[in-house]
Amino acid sequence: MAALCRGRHRWKRAHSLHVLTRNLTGKYDYDLVVIGGGSGGLACSKEASQLGQKVAVLDYVEPSAKGTKWGLGGTCVNVGCIPKKLMHQTALLGTSLKDAKKYGWQVSGPACHDWVTMAEAVQNHVRSLNWGHRVQLQDRKVKYLNIKGRLADEHTIKGLTKAGKEMVLTAKNIVIATGGRPKYPTNIPGAMEHGLTSDDIFWLKESPGKTLVVGASYVALECAGFLTGIGLDTTVMVRSIALRGFDQQMAGLVTDYMESYGTKFAWKCVPKRVDKLPSGAVQVTWSHSETGNEHSDTYDTVLWAVGRAPETKALGLDKLGVQLNKETGKILVSPDESTSVPNIYAFGDIGEGRPELTPTAIKAGKLLARRLTGQSTELMNYDNVPTTVFTPLEYGCVGLSEEEAEKRHGKDAIEVYHAFYKPLEFTVAERDASQCYIKVVCERDGNQKILGLHFTGPNAGEVTQGFALGFQCGATYSHLLQTVGIHPTCAEEVVKVNITKRSGLDATVTGC
Repeated sequence: MAALCRGRHRWKRAHSLHVLTRNLTGKYDYDLVVIGGGSGGLACSKEASQLGQKVAVLDYVEPSAKGTKWGLGGTCVNVGCIPKKLMHQTALLGTSLKDAKKYGWQVSGPACHDWVTMAEAVQNHVRSLNWGHRVQLQDRKVKYLNIKGRLADEHTIKGLTKAGKEMVLTAKNIVIATGGRPKYPTNIPGAMEHGLTSDDIFWLKESPGKTLVVGASYVALECAGFLTGIGLDTTVMVRSIALRGFDQQMAGLVTDYMESYGTKFAWKCVPKRVDKLPSGAVQVTWSHSETGNEHSDTYDTVLWAVGRAPETKALGLDKLGVQLNKETGKILVSPDESTSVPNIYAFGDIGEGRPELTPTAIKAGKLLARRLTGQSTELMNYDNVPTTVFTPLEYGCVGLSEEEAEKRHGKDAIEVYHAFYKPLEFTVAERDASQCYIKVVCERDGNQKILGLHFTGPNAGEVTQGFALGFQCGATYSHLLQTVGIHPTCAEEVVKVNITKRSGLDATVTGC
């Protein structure tokens, strides 16, 4: 106890000396300190350094509840976009093997997948990215500190190294970009003890086997999709709706395709408890929310995908007066990413109302760095940010959903053009294209400005990215019709849509 008290006194003396020196000289250790080494934090720090600032990045990853750890780069690099897309590609290759026979390839016997080989390759690639980020920081002269930072005041951060050494840093400006982590349900016995999250699934050394995915977010559906695609018995348990916040007609097409693809769905079901059996399997008991009937089944793995929580609790924000949304725990930010406390900024997933998307955080971080260095006054435009859900049938979108367009403009003030189409790749392979669909939501009057574009089909992200540029230029339905398509592609079907929902006519594309 005495040693602890002495340690506290030492820190207080050191902190007081730092603050006194800073106040007397008007200088800080750094111009900018970024807390959080994810994609956004790294982008912000490197940009600021390139613009002449003295910059440090603090990054420390708390192991998951299952003990999973990873390196520099944040969620996207380690336990999100990158490993997810690679495992999605693994599943697509499995489908291509099945198609190959129709195209004349002699594939002897049923193909089988080896989790260990895939996982090792994916994890090695992620580690190479971790190393690349560290090299980039060094090249850009950004100081990287593997410590857990906590704010002492609007210019001071304190922290402990892995060795237990105390550190105090001062900075003119502090940026918080700590992102979020997956949540476990707190009201379900056995949920944490016998389940895992997306923080763990990509780092498993062995196949997860028969898996129950609880939740219907894009994370849930993407994971369930690639698990099904590599041949695992996979069930998605959905309490209410799938892909909340996305266009619900499109969400229905995504889940319909997944069901035909082999993923099972337990709709309107709520888990009650999770028990470990002597065999090592886990038994999940759930009830149907409408009938109240109780059911149970056994699984090798339970994957919780029931939302994410911002990493704000350990930052000491309450003592500084940094205002949070009490419901979400996210930081309230202004359009310039400033918080309620001067010299403290926040962006990315941790900001209230911000899209939880890596490219958004990267761009917002760079723009913030330019503003802090006086190089620009440009603010991040959070409207019309494109995204893609990498489910077995990919879904790309930009702009408003049909529901949101109706809410903002009124049903009679919008026109929805749509089409069901069949990718050429599906024809010889005799694949069902019932869920391949395009929807363009426009203003009904005037030049029919495009409000939203939605696409399900192969390479949805590649298709949507290009059309997203049009939204930044004020694209209209006339612009779409004036665009010459590239034949034969799925993307060309977007520029050919001409049937309105209002007309009630068959929207199935026939011929060229």
